[in-house]
Amino acid sequence: MGKLRRKESDRLSYHHLMSRTVNGEALFGDREREVLRKMIWQVAEFSGVRVVTYAVMKNHFHILVEVPPAGTEVSDAELVRRYRKLYPKPTPWNPMPAEVLEGHLKDNFLDGRELRKELTRRMHDVSEFMRTLKLRFTLWFNRSRDRFGPLWSARFKSVLVEGDRWALRTVAAYIDLNAVRAGLVSDPKDYRFCGYAEALGGGRLARAGLSVVDKDLAGYRQTLYGAGDGEKDGKESISHEEAVRVLQEEKGKLPLSVVLRCRVRYFSDGMVLGSEDFVNKFLEDEPEGKRARRPRPLRGSDWKGLSVGTGLRKGLFG
Repeated sequence: MGKLRRKESDRLSYHHLMSRTVNGEALFGDREREVLRKMIWQVAEFSGVRVVTYAVMKNHFHILVEVPPAGTEVSDAELVRRYRKLYPKPTPWNPMPAEVLEGHLKDNFLDGRELRKELTRRMHDVSEFMRTLKLRFTLWFNRSRDRFGPLWSARFKSVLVEGDRWALRTVAAYIDLNAVRAGLVSDPKDYRFCGYAEALGGGRLARAGLSVVDKDLAGYRQTLYGAGDGEKDGKESISHEEAVRVLQEEKGKLPLSVVLRCRVRYFSDGMVLGSEDFVNKFLEDEPEGKRARRPRPLRGSDWKGLSVGTGLRKGLFG
């Protein structure tokens, strides 16, 4: 959903966000993925959201973010700091230096009040976060390629995730395993464009983000790999094709660490994901007939009670 309807809440909210290039074209090499990785952190700091983890791929990206409640106050000093983070120097599309903004806010005349209102509007909002991120990257990408026109598919997907550690940990693991599913690496620690690898490499913000799901990266690794840190001696791991066959044709169950290595559309098409009570409370506010009216338990593994807010689809695993 491109424009996420925000519910009034006095709590933090969590969202799995995903966007794909036009026609799914694999346009991003190492340089492009590195620029987008840096922009994610830059725009997140401006927007006042916390990146829990992320994965930047050749034709799409995933981000799990923690968003403060709507209406959270931001001081003028913090507004200037965030503005300077996003606009360290004037640009043709944003020529006002941070020092000028600071003066307007201090004077508190009409210009200052309007600037404060506009900047505050862009804070703590996943739609504004994604709009800013995708626009900035598009401008950079098109200039670097002497290109024009849209880069991204029109809409981004957003799934509301319960702020429960297990729900967040499961979604985070699914995101960090993107490169493993794509066959680019066998271990997410070796993929430099994901939150887990950046955290292991000493990235302060990446470590702080994953601390939301597990304060110990070794514990989080158990979600990525199951009960241990990797494959057990003398045991052959199941192939991706066999895993999909068991899930789709036999309607069977597999260990969670195996299922997370398949494409699971719960995480991109689920609208809302969490405990049955959490999903049900969300669905109570949805218009009758527009969406499924009851939580659907996740299938294919032991998800420890997780449910999703839309009906199950064919080809759910891939």
